[in-house]
Amino acid sequence: MSTTTPEAPATTDRDSLRDPSEARRLLLSALIVVGVTAAVVVTAASAATALVLTGVPDPGWVVTYGLPAVTVIGQLFAAVGLGAAVFAAFFVPPQASGELDVGGYRAVRWASAAFACWSMAALALIPLSFANISGRGLGETVAQCVRTIRPGAVMGVCSTSAESNYWLWTAIFGIVAAIVARAALRWGWTILVIAFGFLSLMPPALAGHSSAGGNHDLGTNSLILHIVAAALWTGGLIAVLAYAFGQGRWRALAVRRYSRVALWCLLVVAFSGAVNALVRMTPSELFVTTYGQVVLAKLVALLIAGGLGYFHRRRTIAELDSAEEPKISLFVRFAAVEAAVFAVAFGLGAGLARTPPPVLATADVTPVELKIGYRLDEAPTLSTILFDWRFDLIFGTAAIVLAAVYLAGVWRLHRRGDAWPVGRTIAWILGCAALLFATSSGLGKYAPAMFSVHMMSHMMLSMLVPILLVLGAPMTLALRALPPAGRGQPPGPREWILTGIHSRYSRFVTHPLIAVTIFVGSFYVLYLGGIFEKIVDNHSAHLAMNLHFLVTGYLFYWLVIGIDPAPRQISPVAKLGVVWGSLPFHAFFGVALMMTTAVIAEDWYKSLALPWQGDLYSDQQAGGGIAWATGEFPLMIVMIALLVQWQRQDRKQARRFDRHADRDGDAELESYNAMLAEMREPKS
Repeated sequence: MSTTTPEAPATTDRDSLRDPSEARRLLLSALIVVGVTAAVVVTAASAATALVLTGVPDPGWVVTYGLPAVTVIGQLFAAVGLGAAVFAAFFVPPQASGELDVGGYRAVRWASAAFACWSMAALALIPLSFANISGRGLGETVAQCVRTIRPGAVMGVCSTSAESNYWLWTAIFGIVAAIVARAALRWGWTILVIAFGFLSLMPPALAGHSSAGGNHDLGTNSLILHIVAAALWTGGLIAVLAYAFGQGRWRALAVRRYSRVALWCLLVVAFSGAVNALVRMTPSELFVTTYGQVVLAKLVALLIAGGLGYFHRRRTIAELDSAEEPKISLFVRFAAVEAAVFAVAFGLGAGLARTPPPVLATADVTPVELKIGYRLDEAPTLSTILFDWRFDLIFGTAAIVLAAVYLAGVWRLHRRGDAWPVGRTIAWILGCAALLFATSSGLGKYAPAMFSVHMMSHMMLSMLVPILLVLGAPMTLALRALPPAGRGQPPGPREWILTGIHSRYSRFVTHPLIAVTIFVGSFYVLYLGGIFEKIVDNHSAHLAMNLHFLVTGYLFYWLVIGIDPAPRQISPVAKLGVVWGSLPFHAFFGVALMMTTAVIAEDWYKSLALPWQGDLYSDQQAGGGIAWATGEFPLMIVMIALLVQWQRQDRKQARRFDRHADRDGDAELESYNAMLAEMREPKS
């Protein structure tokens, strides 16, 4: 980190005065008992109904109750792992050298152990899930696997059951997160731990009721937001609680930073939970169905947790700077109660996942509704593209939040009396609007069903949106709007941004060869390499594709027209060369797509059974034409931006030369003229 770690406060460093290991184990054990109890109670109330509706034989009480019990245990460990990794990265400062301080070092060790336990729970859930859907006992399922102990047997079980396959991927990501956390000694590695921990939470979000039936796009997206926010909220609290119990010297700073994060987690959990519940039932069914009553119980738990958090913000946080033992104990006691409420909520959630939702009037879904989550009764027209919207909870929300945060930064500069170019603000807002339109308008709605519309959305996400966002100079705005930590103070968001910009990873991904290869090469690998055909039916793959388009496009245009500080500075001529060098490869991709004889993802598009569906090959050719033609407009924006930046750079250099000439009386020009005069004199 660029900012040195400050000295300890007036109180002595007491990280070593109290070993919180035993108390932490007791707390986690108690939370597991509470969570498992809640999960078992909910499952007992709905198990019989679930068996009747699914029509499978009873797999036995071990599977019936073991599945939600192991689920809640694993999810609590996952929350602890993610929360501890975030704690080490952002809640306590590292040392001046970039190595983790004692609090951060302990936290990543907690994260390593927690993610390892999360991975083991996920492995245990593979046979439990398979036994549940097949109606066979756990013993019979395990015996079958033991009789054929080989990797192929495990993969066979996972390929048969989508839920078991998701748990396998969870175990893989979890164990990678545990290994990276175990090896982490420096601050930068904590970001990698967070990334793999986040990925380990994704497979469970893609299974269960939310991923099936009508509106499953809204259900899955809302569940992703819900799981991540709940894990961060819960895990962060447990990490802060353990650190405060050990009287870590940065406990007040850690709790304040966590408190800010917890407030946003509360809002996200409440919003996503409401959306997810409404996808599966109507408000009138809240009080008359088991599913609705469990949702109400989760709402009560949310309100209690929010109330305890409010008490923390009003009372205990301000007192943590004190060295007095009773005040520290007050925070620990209330935080422990809040953690218990979270454990109950996790148990209710695990039980809710095994509880059949009410049968909605829209349960009789069409093939297209079953596959993409909603109906498409008419062919796309200009009117439907512009006005028939379906809000994307992930990228649509991101577009609105990005615009709001940017405007808040501009407003902070304005209140301070600092100017900010209007053009940059317009570019950023237009970029956010383009992101919203590409994912939430009729364009985003029809993209999964038509290759040509998908390609149009792809081009907007990979070319137009990144250009506008890059021209908005968000990092420059953040560096100007955020206050510096100050000499001798813990690094904050401004220092984190600077560290990220100048990291070795940033230097690697912004190398011209790497940036161009990732940006252009991914088109060929994804569409002509057969990957798109294999993942087109997967909702998570669509989210990953959209994110990939945005990130790779942003990196490329940050390199060639970026206003923000960058780890690599290249001349305008080199930038122009990068743009013109990549242009033929992009154009050839569109031509190659039009010349492809086979229809890409033909089985997927036919399975939608759209009544208005036209010729798939013609639609694919239209998509290739869009890929070839739509590069012209972004290229024009890039060229204009490059010329303007080049002109401004020349003006800056000219002003710098003029100032230098004014200081030395134009000595350089006088010397040059004297040399010319001497050369004109005849030689004697």
